Amino acid sequence: MLGTITQVNISPGGVPKRSILEGILTPLGVRGDSCANPKIHGGPNQAVLLIASETIDELVAAGYPVFAGALGENLTTRGLDRRLWRIGQQFRVGDALVELSKVRAPCITLDVYGPSIKNAIYDKQVKAGDVSSPRWGMSGMYARVLKPGFVSAGAPIELVGETV
Repeated sequence: MLGTITQVNISPGGVPKRSILEGILTPLGVRGDSCANPKIHGGPNQAVLLIASETIDELVAAGYPVFAGALGENLTTRGLDRRLWRIGQQFRVGDALVELSKVRAPCITLDVYGPSIKNAIYDKQVKAGDVSSPRWGMSGMYARVLKPGFVSAGAPIELVGETV
């Protein structure tokens, strides 16, 4: 599995996150990024949020006013099939190494794009860990940073292994 980082995004907390040219992935996330509610978001097991730009394209086609960074993701990808994302997969992202750690459960913060958006990207099957859901991966995947490093728009993101 090989794709591209289309955007690296940060914010002082909340959504949307704004694009930056390059960032440093650390064990606690992208340097300069903050979470609006650190009791729920962030920490070493939820350091970085990935969302596929193809998901954003689907949501735009369905009428949602979203764009890269709008869903609160730190890394917007292109070319990786979100339906194939699995917890434990390790990706080389620029100079860094990350491991998918958790499916992101959408919160009320996303209601700014319409209260139905949460149901458009997440369902009971996803909550139960059922990868056959058509919504699998739409809400994004959290990752822990195994090896810190630089990442920039245009950098490759490549599956390099997985834990079982």
